[in-house]
Amino acid sequence: MALNIVWIAFFVIAFIIAVIKCVFLGDTEIFKTLTDGIFDSATTSVTQVAFPLAGTMIFFLGIMNIAEQAGAIRRLAKTLNPFMKRLFPGVPENHPAMGEMVMNFSANMLGLDNAATPFGLKAMESLQELNPQKDTASNAQIMFLVLHTSGLTLIPLSIIAYRLAAGSHEAASIFIPCVLGTVFTTVMAILITGIKQRLKWDFVLVGWLVGIFAFIVALLLGVNQLSVANKELFSKVTGSLVLLLVVVLIIVAGAIKKVSVFDAFIDGAKNGWTVIIKIIPYLVAMLVGIRVFRDCGALGYITDGIGYAIHAMGLNTDFVPSLPVAIMKPFSGSGARGLMIDTMQTYGADSFVGKLSCTFNGSADTTFYIIALYFGSVGIKKVRYAVWVGLAADILGVIGAIAIGYIFFR
Repeated sequence: MALNIVWIAFFVIAFIIAVIKCVFLGDTEIFKTLTDGIFDSATTSVTQVAFPLAGTMIFFLGIMNIAEQAGAIRRLAKTLNPFMKRLFPGVPENHPAMGEMVMNFSANMLGLDNAATPFGLKAMESLQELNPQKDTASNAQIMFLVLHTSGLTLIPLSIIAYRLAAGSHEAASIFIPCVLGTVFTTVMAILITGIKQRLKWDFVLVGWLVGIFAFIVALLLGVNQLSVANKELFSKVTGSLVLLLVVVLIIVAGAIKKVSVFDAFIDGAKNGWTVIIKIIPYLVAMLVGIRVFRDCGALGYITDGIGYAIHAMGLNTDFVPSLPVAIMKPFSGSGARGLMIDTMQTYGADSFVGKLSCTFNGSADTTFYIIALYFGSVGIKKVRYAVWVGLAADILGVIGAIAIGYIFFR
């Protein structure tokens, strides 16, 4: 119901704004702009999103099948079971979904979005097998999705690359703020969803969370000691190295366990195209709705309204020009990326606004896109409270990112 209301609102709000612009502002091109956007986004959601994803999906689902037959997924799930079973009490101990979710989170942390998606879709499929109501999201599925949409990333490689392309002289300066921002958003996601699901906050769960946080802080402090050039080298090499190492280890483990590795890969890969065909309607629906909402100018009005309210309270408004990136991110990753680049070009890559826009872009993920993609892949129509807890974590993440930006960049 929540996703249904949001999707309807995209089109109704866009139409109302278009009528007002045409009648009162004389903008006779607005309706053409919106209809052109519908056709363009409907096409690109298939040709530039779904089809390019197919190859990655096919490959990594094949790798996942090797890992399952070799027992690697079960071993990973067993290792992390004390922590995971408290976040996902409805999932049996050592269930394959536990390991698949961990692989998804790990790929996200390394900034490997293309690898994270197949792992995540496989995890959602495994969780769906445990779901007694197939058209309604379970608590475990919502917790997994909200954690995924929090966008926990330890290596913001792509953002650093865009800053270099924009002419930044300190491209890696957003490394620590981006990671702190996404860690804050993830912690908020766990707290909000955990309170909603009435998780048991025992010593083990709190201890794991504190331990993970301490590990991340230690890693950040270590990386922060590197020179700018070495930070960029670390970011560039680490993610790809770890991913390649995981792929090789899975294949070698399969061979050691006497799995017919190639046949196992083919059997798993066959499911990739089926998943792509299943999610295309959801992708088209959500991306077209987001495009219409963006093209009508609604985001600009929201930003102006927030800026006016903050100014009326007597607070510093220097961060307001970067807010469009934060507002766009839950709706569209490519849209937020475009706004981030535009902000850096307008204000300068090394300006306060330019750096803060990068922090916003690296502090969360595309909530609506991920909900449509992941729930759509298993046929879930009733998302329950997933949208609201995801957006609540995003909003708190934005507030945290603003505070981090002022601490690091002012």
